[in-house]
Amino acid sequence: MGKYGEIQPDFFAERTRILNALSQRENTQVVLRLIGALAFRTHCPQYGYIQDALGRVFTDIDFATYTRCIKDVHRLLPELGYEEDKMVTRLFGEGRMLFHDPKHGRHIDIFIDRLDFSHILPFTGRLEADPLTLPLAELVIEKMQIVQRNEKDVIDTIMLLREHPVGDNDQETVNVRVISQLTANDWGLWRTVTGNLSLVSELMETYPQLTAEDRQVVRGRIKQILEAIDAQPKTMRWKMRAAIGERVKWYKDVEELQGR
Repeated sequence: MGKYGEIQPDFFAERTRILNALSQRENTQVVLRLIGALAFRTHCPQYGYIQDALGRVFTDIDFATYTRCIKDVHRLLPELGYEEDKMVTRLFGEGRMLFHDPKHGRHIDIFIDRLDFSHILPFTGRLEADPLTLPLAELVIEKMQIVQRNEKDVIDTIMLLREHPVGDNDQETVNVRVISQLTANDWGLWRTVTGNLSLVSELMETYPQLTAEDRQVVRGRIKQILEAIDAQPKTMRWKMRAAIGERVKWYKDVEELQGR
């Protein structure tokens, strides 16, 4: 048995084991925050059942960290029983690391300083805003900034916005100031996030498992976010890119670690 026990087959139990390890005195300096589906579920004790009802399944565990914590991550993950994929580190080491669970065929994906998918989502100064996960505002952007979005992104966003109000802080609230400021500086991000939020509002009709109240609450919160985005003054950079519009591709194709 390893220092922090054995890797657990259940995703929630494994999440708890890792978070407990991070809370130990020797790891308090390690800034490692959950992102992805488990982060959404961690923040949704009341409406987490929406993931289950809509057929959402977990496939891996994702974390965000800073460059300054890489040395500690290299120490901690093997202590937790994970094996580093050194090929991924060589290829993506500045922004991404991958650790495999040799027992259950899963992996932990660790993103460093930013998410770099269809658009760039910086972590600088934000991982400290929540003790366990990426802040809720960034969780919304994480899903809504993917152009080639899929159903799991829609489900996670619906669940999070059903559970949490929209406001101007990070305390179990979707901090709309963060979303509006990021999108006001990047027309491409604005185009993708606003388009995807509007689409989520429409797609809720395709889920009979949702109640009329579910739809009303989530649509209302999407409307709040879109109104705040619209009201935020745009930068010159945004305006110059907006003048070009969709004549030039405004996003990157997402590169996956195929076969890993």
